[in-house]
Amino acid sequence: MSVMSKYEHNKALLYVYSGAGGVDAQDWASMLLRMYQRYAQNKGWGFTVLSQSFGEQKGVKNVVCEIIGENAYDTLKGESGVHRLVRISPFSAKGLRHTSFALVEILPELVSKDMKINPNDLRIDTFRSSGPGGQNVNKLETAVRIIHIPTGIAVAVQSERSQGQNKEKAMQVLVSRLAQKMEEAKIEELSELKSERREIEWGSQIRSYVLNPYQMVKDHRTGIKSSQPDKILDGDLDKFIQAKNK
Repeated sequence: MSVMSKYEHNKALLYVYSGAGGVDAQDWASMLLRMYQRYAQNKGWGFTVLSQSFGEQKGVKNVVCEIIGENAYDTLKGESGVHRLVRISPFSAKGLRHTSFALVEILPELVSKDMKINPNDLRIDTFRSSGPGGQNVNKLETAVRIIHIPTGIAVAVQSERSQGQNKEKAMQVLVSRLAQKMEEAKIEELSELKSERREIEWGSQIRSYVLNPYQMVKDHRTGIKSSQPDKILDGDLDKFIQAKNK
């Protein structure tokens, strides 16, 4: 059984990381988050933000989401890679054009029973869930961070109401990250499962979204284009996803 067929029906984990571009990149990461959320809603899929690190002014530094839907991972796996945005920066007092980058990763979500983890290898911390600007949205320490000491992999979840639920979800995310690392260490099939980690900057993008000086979204792997970036950013991704999955 190939790596792909093992995971094609699983839930998907969406990771978005802001890259080169400062506050513009953090805003761009939030735009991508909204794009995938709208795509999931359009398909009738479930979409939950598990953990989010907010930017200093606007947007997000990184975010982890769970997407539940038929063949969600198999459908979205081709979205992994660097996404580039060109626009007039809303944060530039002089109205200058700015280029921003963000990294998207799509992984299958595994269940914790699929992997045996030594409890002594884990460090579990609790903290208060927070919103933009450090605003506390929960006065209790319900959010959970789990660190796998041997690998240094850390995951945090704050989406659930109770500490126990957040711990259970964090373990699922940790198992998925550990499975990814194991695949990477032992077989080249990982390239089917996850895009090669690249610098989130010039020359590494899989897709460009240009809002100025012209309107164009182009996938650099398939050559598929759209002159309606607003529709794409509102979740109308079928043309791009179907082309990559052929």
